[in-house]
Parts: sequence; C-alpha cells; structure tokens
Amino acid sequence: MHSNHLNRGKRAQRRRRPFFPRLFSSPGGSAERRNARLRAQRFISYYRPHLPLLLADLLSAVLIAATAAAMPLIANHIVGRLPDLAEAPDALHQILALGGVMLGVFLVQAFATYFVDYQGHVMGAKIEAQVRKELFEHCQKLSFSFYDRQRTGQLMSRISNDSLWLGELFHHGPEDIAISILKFAGAMAVIALIDPVIALLIGLLIPFAVAYAMHFNGHMNVALRTSKERIGDINERVEDALGGIRVVQSFANEGDELRRFQVENQRFLDSRKAGYRSEALLWVGMDGFSQLVTIVVIVFGAIRIVTADLSAADMLTLLLCVGVLVDPVRRLDNFIRLWQEGYTGFVRAMELLEEEPDIADRPAARPLGKVVGAIGFNSVSFGYEDDGPLVLHKVSFAIEPGEFVALVGPSGVGKSTVCSLVPRFYDVHSGSVTIDGQDVRDVCLATLRLNVGVVQQDVYLFSGTVIDNLRYGRAKATDEDVIAAAKAANAHDFIVALPQGYNTDIGQRGVKLSGGQKQRLTIARAFLKNPPVLIFDEATSALDNESERTVQEALLGLVKGRTTIVIAHRLSTVRHADRILVLTRDGIVEEGTHQALVAAGGVYAGLHEMRASI
Repeated sequence: MHSNHLNRGKRAQRRRRPFFPRLFSSPGGSAERRNARLRAQRFISYYRPHLPLLLADLLSAVLIAATAAAMPLIANHIVGRLPDLAEAPDALHQILALGGVMLGVFLVQAFATYFVDYQGHVMGAKIEAQVRKELFEHCQKLSFSFYDRQRTGQLMSRISNDSLWLGELFHHGPEDIAISILKFAGAMAVIALIDPVIALLIGLLIPFAVAYAMHFNGHMNVALRTSKERIGDINERVEDALGGIRVVQSFANEGDELRRFQVENQRFLDSRKAGYRSEALLWVGMDGFSQLVTIVVIVFGAIRIVTADLSAADMLTLLLCVGVLVDPVRRLDNFIRLWQEGYTGFVRAMELLEEEPDIADRPAARPLGKVVGAIGFNSVSFGYEDDGPLVLHKVSFAIEPGEFVALVGPSGVGKSTVCSLVPRFYDVHSGSVTIDGQDVRDVCLATLRLNVGVVQQDVYLFSGTVIDNLRYGRAKATDEDVIAAAKAANAHDFIVALPQGYNTDIGQRGVKLSGGQKQRLTIARAFLKNPPVLIFDEATSALDNESERTVQEALLGLVKGRTTIVIAHRLSTVRHADRILVLTRDGIVEEGTHQALVAAGGVYAGLHEMRASI
C-alpha cells in the first residue's frame, strides 16, 4: 500500500469529537473544523432538491407549535369569562362557539401533524436512498488498493445499517428543532405573560438541563460510533462463515465459528449496553426536568393564588402550558437519539465518500481509440507499499499485436502484478505501461478496461442465471451472440444439460456448478466482451486434468486474433504460446518458444523438469 493510503487510513481513524449540541462545529484543530464545516454544508445540501417539501414541513411545524400555544390561551379566555357568562342569556351559545374555535384549532393541528409525519418521512426516505446510492456508486470507483486494506463487512455496514438512521434524522431534524423551539418559546411567553416570577423560576432550571444533556450526549456519541464499527465486525464474521460454509462444515468447525461470532457479538452487546446506559440517564434527566417544571408551577402557583397574585383561571392556564412545555423536552430527547444514531452514521458515510480513488482519469485523459494490441513494459518498478519491497524492478518487455505470450516463473515474482498493471488496477512507481504506444495513465479508464479482458483464477460469478452472468460481458448481446460465445468456450453442451438451460439459477458465486464449468463460463463471458487484449491469470491451476484440457481448448479458441497474456503454473497450458517470457526477481531472464527454452537448459527448462516430475 502507498503511504498516502496509510495516511488516509490514519485520518479516518482519528478520534471524533461529539458534534451535538454544537452540531457542526468542532473545538479541535483547523483541519478538523474545516472537515466539520464541509460536512455541515454537505448535510444541508441534501435538502436542496426537496426545498418545497422542506418548507411545507417547517410551515406545518409552525402550525403545530402555534396551535399548541393557542389552546391554553383559549382555555384561559373561557375560564376567565365564566362569571360573566353565567349571567348572559346566550351563555351556552358562546361556550359552544368557543368550543368550535378550539375544535378548529385541533383540526389544523391534526392536519399539520399528519403532513409532518407522512410527507416528512417520505422526504427523509428519499434523502436516505440518495446517500445510499452515492455510497454504492462511490465504492464502485474506488481502487483495488482501497479494498486491499478495507473489510467488506465494515463497508456493508456503512452502506446499509448506517444509512437506515439517516432518513429519520433528515426527516425529524428540522421539524423537531422547529417545533421544540417554537412550542417552548410560545409556552414560556404565555407563562411570562401570566406570571413573570414563575417564568423566571423555570428559566433558572434550563441551563442545568442543557448541561446535563451535553454531558450524556458525549457519552452516547462514543458508544454509538463504537456500536456501528462493531456491527460491521459482525457482518464481516457472518459473511466469512456463511460464504465459506462448505469449508466450515467439511472441517467440522461449526463450534469454532460460533465462538468467533460470539466474541464479536459480545463486543457489540457491550457497546450497546454503554449506549443504552447513557441514553437512559439522558431520558431520566429530561423527564426529571419536566417533572421539576410541573412541581414549580403547582407549588409556586398555589402560593401565588393564596397571596392573591394569581387567579384560578391563570393557574389552569399555567398547568396547560406545562403540558405544552413537556412535548419540546420529549422531542429534544428524540432528536438527541436520532442525532447520535444518524449523524454518527452520516460521518462514517462521509468518510467513505471522502476517500479518493488512487486510480482515476488524469485531467487530460483521452479515449484509447481503436486498439491494435501492442503492449509495452518500459523499465517498470512497482511495490504495494511505498516504503516496502519492490515486487517488480525495472522490468521491460514488448508484446506484438495479436501475439500469444505466456508469462511463467517461480511463485511470488510478480506475474499477477504484471497482469494488474495492464488494465491499470494499480499505477507503476516508475517507468510506464503502454498500449499501442500510449501510456495507460494518459487514457480514459473506461475505454482502457473495455479493451482489456481479464480471466482470473478466482472465478467470480454473480447470483442469478447463466445467461445473466454471460451477458455481464456485454449487456446488450443477443441470445445468438451469447450462445455463440458459450460454444466457443466449450460451455454450451453443459449449459443446455442444466435443468433450465441458460435460465438456470447457479446460486451464490456459481455454487451449483463445478470448477471447470464456472471457469468455462468466465471464458465465455470474455468471448462475449470480445476485447482486443486478453489476460488469462492462473485460470486452470485449480482444475482437474479433464477440466483443464477442456478449458485449454476454449482458451486456444479465444486467443485467436487478439493479444493474449497467459500466466500458468502448469506449463502444459503455455506450450502453444508464440513466445514464453520467464520472470524472476531479476526481471525477464529468458524468452522464446517452449521447445527453444527447454533446449536452452535455463530457468524455464528447470521449471519444466520439476513440474514434469510431479
């Protein structure tokens, strides 16, 4: 891995400070503050496509708060006028009219609440889907070196689990803040209007409640972030164990896998317990604040009534206002929970989106154009770490258009690395790799990889049918093209013998097929792609002799008319090559035909003799 990869990894692992209630500001260094500011801007930008719906949602929140504050005032008006109404001839009519007003206020509140709960959730779900799409799309662009150092379970957790809470945060965030502030301000204004002394006493309790919330918010932030990382560890453990279930059961290691799973499961449980403890203490404190406000109003309100400073109607209004004050506190509880769950997930998502692909188009990159197929390695040096050993050191060779070249040599000398540099899965440290004289770093990645086909030893087939997997090489291929490619790869006969032929479901990673069948499907897929340059990397090393012969026949059909590089430990696979390159740690030390190299008695002859005796 390059040092810049490691630096990004260290940056991603640095300790995060709690963002709530400071929200998007951070007390850390300038770089950390800048990251927090940029993430705040990005967080807000997700609302931009939904501004009309967001404004309607906030307007509904205003109506909810306004109607909540209006109810105590109407009640105060009714109770305060009771002595006068008792003597009025139309008292019943007036009371019913005021009741109608209260009913109208209630209906407005009910409609606004419905709109917030339904349309607001839809808006949150749309933003959640957009973030998840961006994460998946970005992961498709990240380079092989990123996946060399990342764990799939953690990535799955960021794309799936973390994004689940984002919709709730994007929905409830604006409305809960708006309703809480407006309801609290409205209720406090009514209380101050009726009795400033009681309003002052309530106001004195607020700083303590805020400090309490800030303290336990920090604990929740740490616990929830840890939980998200550990659920990723569980995902990875499950993916490993279930993906390799045949190996697990063949070694009777179910107990070992269960113990490994239980370790990760217990670590996740411990982190959740810590989070729930902080959450419970936070909610207890917020509920306690509500109860203290109620006690203050009842006790001091009673004293003010006894001293004739407060009427019974005012006392009733104060108690109704306390009920209004409780809702903002509960919404604050809910918002803190959503903030911790949602924003920690958002930060993890942004960390992933902030990963820059190591391999990307240069600003002046141009399409590759029509490919003839000449490949050149010009004094190429490469290592997987900047400060680590070089896998290739000043390696040079050239391959002519349409030439079938085999690359052989001892294990660990960089044969597969050579194959990874041609389609630019990695970039060279020095020197250059060229196709038709063009440095692969100067051409568009998409056009480069469309013109280079890779058939690997580690066969990967997707869940689905045979024809779906074949069409992965060319999505718009006709049925006739698919069948022709299958026949060319010696795969048609076994495909039609399957229960549903080309429409047979082959299971996860082609588990219902044999090794030789899977490999022939990958060759057929490459046939269908029809690239002018083909790389065949150790594709027969895991096959039995019969399967290997069948795959070799398919390979010989595939290489006709295209530039081909074949890597193989079994030298029988490369006998028909136009030229064989022998790679060692000293570079290309021999080249020639099979017969010439055997006769020369060098490195290749030694490899041939050793493997012939096995």
